Amino acid sequence: MRRLDPILTFLVLRGSSAFFHTLIFTVNMVYQAETVGLSPLQLVLVGTTLEMSAFLFEAPTGILADVYSRHLSVIIGVALMGIGFVIEGSFPFFAAILLNQVLWGLGYTFTSGATEAWLADEIGEEAAGPVFLRGSQVGQLASLLAIPVSVALATIAIQLPIVLGGLLFLGLAAFLWQAMPETGFRPTPDDERTSWRQMVETAQAGVEMVRSRPLLRLILAVSLVVGLYSEGYDRLWTPHLLDNFTFPVLFGLQPIVWFGIIRAGSSLFSIAATEIARRRQITETGERLVGLMLFLDGAMLLALLALAWAANFWMALLALWIFSTARSTLGPLDNAWIVRHTAGSARATAISFSGQLNAIGQVVGGPAVGWIGTAVSLPAALTASALLMSPIVPLLLRGRRMEQTKTKSD
Repeated sequence: MRRLDPILTFLVLRGSSAFFHTLIFTVNMVYQAETVGLSPLQLVLVGTTLEMSAFLFEAPTGILADVYSRHLSVIIGVALMGIGFVIEGSFPFFAAILLNQVLWGLGYTFTSGATEAWLADEIGEEAAGPVFLRGSQVGQLASLLAIPVSVALATIAIQLPIVLGGLLFLGLAAFLWQAMPETGFRPTPDDERTSWRQMVETAQAGVEMVRSRPLLRLILAVSLVVGLYSEGYDRLWTPHLLDNFTFPVLFGLQPIVWFGIIRAGSSLFSIAATEIARRRQITETGERLVGLMLFLDGAMLLALLALAWAANFWMALLALWIFSTARSTLGPLDNAWIVRHTAGSARATAISFSGQLNAIGQVVGGPAVGWIGTAVSLPAALTASALLMSPIVPLLLRGRRMEQTKTKSD
């Protein structure tokens, strides 16, 4: 099989990966909560294991991509993710799910950064930018297409989309082995390679940077708070719906169909909200940017409390959609805020340090919320997540005042 054009290869990789992931994750939490019967604490520990694996493996896997081959790193990563999901879907046990998180985290770190670096090597950094955007669009479309397929397969057997998704990842790895070109790769010099030393230096540089930049310090504090609350919510909203609400009968179909509807609605609302924010050019001024972030975070906080104590399924569904729409819109706004207040190498350091703080927050906050869900109740656990999230509001209020002061001084 001859090598394909790198742009086409990248788009195939992005689209198929998004399709396979959505095929799996439309039903994955239902499988873990219902079929495997994980407790709230176990569900959160699953996520914590994934975060720790990705955090620990990020540096050593980067060495392979920098020194030996981006192409090989991507293929290994895709194959490991496939193996992990096949194991999880085939063996409905807590240990198998934990093993998948380790393999998935390891596989993700093999692909993280290596995919983008490979494309830039093949077609050039300037040409890669528009292709990244096109890849994002292809991925969004592929995800939407995967949702009904996942639901249809799950009505036959809940683990079927998970096992099939894993097998498809293995097929993708085999395809990339044959079709993915690598003509522009040059080994990274010693002083530029990703390593444990570089991770430590990033953290040290981040600490030094925020000492002299109060506004950046506030931005990174927001990243930590996001990590503290997010793991509990991500892992517990599904069992909360399953345990505490009666799903409406939809044309005689199984309740699993509702999770497809929830995911599809979230995707469509998120795409629309992000487009509105882009067209209104919200990121042009720091004051408008932080004002929108404050509104969205406030909406998320109220929606999370509403989800925790909703009186019926429809109230819970509305709260879920409000939360997910606001959250997805906040993602690019968070990055835009960091970009506004950093430059050059400081920008890369700030973004990396922000990611480290978010991961630390998830590892610290997640298990505590999971314990509350097991020992007390799922509504109490989601309320705890909301309490962990609440410091974002005063932080952003202070951030808006600082942006106003900065605008006047400029």
